[in-house]
Amino acid sequence: MTRLATILLMAPLLWHAPAAAHFLELIPSRDIVAQTDGRTVRLDLAFTHPMMGGPAMAMERPLRFGVLGPHGDEDLMATLASRRVDGQPAFQADYTLRRPGDHVFYVDPAPYWEPAEGVMIVHYTKVVVSAFGGGEGWDASVGFPVEIEPLVRPYGLWTGNLFRGVVKRGGNPVPFAEVEVEWRNDGSVTVPADPYVTQVIRADADGVFAYAMPRAGWWGFAALMEGAETMVNPAGEAVPVEQGALMWVHTRDMK
Repeated sequence: MTRLATILLMAPLLWHAPAAAHFLELIPSRDIVAQTDGRTVRLDLAFTHPMMGGPAMAMERPLRFGVLGPHGDEDLMATLASRRVDGQPAFQADYTLRRPGDHVFYVDPAPYWEPAEGVMIVHYTKVVVSAFGGGEGWDASVGFPVEIEPLVRPYGLWTGNLFRGVVKRGGNPVPFAEVEVEWRNDGSVTVPADPYVTQVIRADADGVFAYAMPRAGWWGFAALMEGAETMVNPAGEAVPVEQGALMWVHTRDMK
């Protein structure tokens, strides 16, 4: 059963609750770092509902956390420090930029059991930080089972710019993939109705999607697909897997 079908079946029980999607946040303190800005970037990791401002879910230690950049593929697992978000386990890491170029930070998370939907959730997540005007490597592939390949440089974007990407599975485009989009709410926006929480768009026959971001801040794009194999939940049962290809993009107002 697909995630959408599960939600529809549960709708009578959840009619009073806001419709909020699960997103793994990987948010850097800066997406563009100039020579005069200092060299350290802090990355905050949490599993939450961005548009609703939470609540966060318990996040286990990732299976992989690293960065693709001028130094190649670096393992950053040792830099992870525990923290709490809404009382739930989350993580934080500091990274010192050493050379000009684009840095693709990524997380391969531990699977999360969602009993309300009856699925294990695995969101392969990445974000790009530009260092010292390097400007190369923003479209580098991590090699996740499912991944978004950006067709627009994912930084230096104004509010209202169009973000485009290709949803891929095993390196191949996924025709008509469903992509959920949420803005990381800073508390300045009150959602008028449930459909405004998560924007839903469909990729075309070549796996390409596009979305114009109407407000400054961080935007999460999550292409959701059913995994080819099942996983075992905490009760020892084989259950479906929701694989998410997730990418974070930042916009600024033009002033």
